[in-house]
Amino acid sequence: MGSLFSAPAADAAEDSSSADHGGVTTFHSSARWQLHFNSIKDSSQLMVIDFAASWCGPCKLIEPEVKAMAAKFTDVQFAKIDVDELSDVAQGFGIHAMPTFVLVKKGQEVDRIVGAKKEELQKKIEKHRAT
Repeated sequence: MGSLFSAPAADAAEDSSSADHGGVTTFHSSARWQLHFNSIKDSSQLMVIDFAASWCGPCKLIEPEVKAMAAKFTDVQFAKIDVDELSDVAQGFGIHAMPTFVLVKKGQEVDRIVGAKKEELQKKIEKHRAT
């Protein structure tokens, strides 16, 4: 498991996920997403999944806020999934609008925010990371 953190940059690109500077991991492969999700589904650590689309204006507006939250809440995992790129993952979570933020603990959805609602997202992260 330690090799995941010590992998060279070239390997990180090959595993079809990438970490943005703000601490948000973007997934480009359904298989890689499933591996990651399976690896954390027994964890009580909160994960925030940002379902977005490249053409979505509100998604672009809230993106810097999400990166700021990822930098602030270092005990929370942040993942980003493009609904057009990984439509099967979006369908699996029942995503119908963007952005949608799904909060997950122990492999189960604990909360959901539909829309670019920064204050609501921050409040729900604070609530669920502590429980």
